[in-house]
Amino acid sequence: MSVKVEKTDNKNEIKMEFTVEAKVFEDGMKKVFTKNSKYFNIPGFRKGKAPMNVVEKYYGPEIFYEDAFNEVVPEIYDNAVKENKLEVVSRPDINIVQMEKGKDLIFTAVVSTKPDVKLGKYKGVEAEKTIYKVSKEDVEMEIKALAEKNSRLVTVTDRAVKDGDTAVIDYVGTSDGVEFQGGSAKDYELVIGSKTFIPGFEDQVIGMKIDEVRDIKVTFPEEYFSKDLAGKEANFKVTLHEIKMKEYPEIDDEFAKDVSEFDTIKELRADIKAKKEEQNKLRSNSELEETVVKAVSDASEVDIPTGMVEIEIDNIVEDMNRRLQYQGLSLEQYLKMLNQTMTEFRKHNEESAKTSIKYRLVLEAVAKDAKVEVSDKEVEDKLQELADSYGRKLEDLKKNEDLIENVKSSLINEKAIKVMVDSAKVKEVEEKKEEAEVKEEKEEKKATTKKTTSKKTESAASEKKETKTTKKSTTTKKDNK
Repeated sequence: MSVKVEKTDNKNEIKMEFTVEAKVFEDGMKKVFTKNSKYFNIPGFRKGKAPMNVVEKYYGPEIFYEDAFNEVVPEIYDNAVKENKLEVVSRPDINIVQMEKGKDLIFTAVVSTKPDVKLGKYKGVEAEKTIYKVSKEDVEMEIKALAEKNSRLVTVTDRAVKDGDTAVIDYVGTSDGVEFQGGSAKDYELVIGSKTFIPGFEDQVIGMKIDEVRDIKVTFPEEYFSKDLAGKEANFKVTLHEIKMKEYPEIDDEFAKDVSEFDTIKELRADIKAKKEEQNKLRSNSELEETVVKAVSDASEVDIPTGMVEIEIDNIVEDMNRRLQYQGLSLEQYLKMLNQTMTEFRKHNEESAKTSIKYRLVLEAVAKDAKVEVSDKEVEDKLQELADSYGRKLEDLKKNEDLIENVKSSLINEKAIKVMVDSAKVKEVEEKKEEAEVKEEKEEKKATTKKTTSKKTESAASEKKETKTTKKSTTTKKDNK
């Protein structure tokens, strides 16, 4: 077997031409036949008992070509990449030049290699670090949340529904006089003010008394997920069965004992403040790191190959699909909800993929320039930490070469970030109250789910994740020559 490696006219692109001996390819065909012989049904032979030469005469030898190619090529390709010390960052674009029984297999593979980084200034970067103070209000919000968590619903009989109550209702929805799917329910517990129903619905439940029946008229939003109802007027016949309100515990020492390990409310407040201060410190440090890395990345230049971006987007798609499955959704259903195609979804994530790749490459370049090193002990300590977290044995994790490589890479990145942050010219600034309020409002809007009359709420979130990809495709395309 021989491999000829040459650069193409495109930057960061390599073309490899492989010549595989005819015998190696024929051995691959024999392996494929052995694996699949039971499926062949040839007249005059019992199913799966026809010899290979008979099967070839009946179907033509080409029947084994593609499977034999995929049997033989991956190992040959991997070895060639290792021997030539190529840092491949894309799937190979395979082109078959010659594939025929009794002849050498000849094919080419065009791949993108890891691009060089023109590293910008990474020491002495100017950056602001936001300092988040813990106010009395912040502590009281936590106390309030604990009280909310430990509240109980009590039935109210002497008044009408108010904002914040839980109304137990039956409802039947109609549009143009016809009931629609998902528009009816019995004994539904609706929290007034939760904004889980169509705009205007909950406001009209306010003031209802037990056993009252009321017609509530609303208009579905133009962007409503059901196209048949979007923008249409609807009428809901609502019957109120019960009113419940939250009863909160007294905020005193007894409350502190019930909800924590502390004996007094003063101690509980002090603990909440200390924990929030630690959280804020971690948040400040994390944001500073992100600011510094972004500044260094923006000051650096790198030409990212398209194939590398495609693999990163594949990782984003796989990650999103995995997280949606935990919520009982498929990616196909999620895209349907967004009224988006897979092509549009991939395009939407293209910039974030490029950003993740650039950050990763810049961190590698910084680590190399700063001569960052990680000791075997540091790697083992991290593996031990992972083993403890997941209830695994250290010896088992040490057998996983990919995991060890990822741990090592992660530790190097951490040290590279530390080099940049430690040398940065940092200016500390306090968070402005107005900015905090605006940010809080934005977070609340993000958290607001789609309004629907159905009990089922469908939602999903996106995260960035850096993933090392080793997948390789051996999809073939024949030369027209």
